[in-house]
Amino acid sequence: VQLVESGGGLVQPGGSLRLSCAASGFTFSRVTMSWYRQAPGKERELVASINSAGGTTNYADSVKGRFTISRDNAKNTVYLQMNSLKPEDTAVYYCTTLVDRRRWGQGTQVTVSS
Repeated sequence: VQLVESGGGLVQPGGSLRLSCAASGFTFSRVTMSWYRQAPGKERELVASINSAGGTTNYADSVKGRFTISRDNAKNTVYLQMNSLKPEDTAVYYCTTLVDRRRWGQGTQVTVSS
């Protein structure tokens, strides 16, 4: 099982970023995928999740209306479109799924700062 995140970076407040997570080593189309984030000194928290078919999504209250999770089962990839970014969105963002056990990617840094 491998999860590889990309797309992080430095962005100004109000800006946008699109994160990607490329998955391999398991049947991607059968599992729920999620994005978590961890800010310095804080616990890792759920940002968004999407079911296997992509028809059901859930979001943390702090990102509702600003972030959109989606997936392309043909490409084994899950995305997180982040708009109207705020400094408090600064964190390492992780892609995760449950295959025998919780699996995590290496994370991608998102920094929102002017």
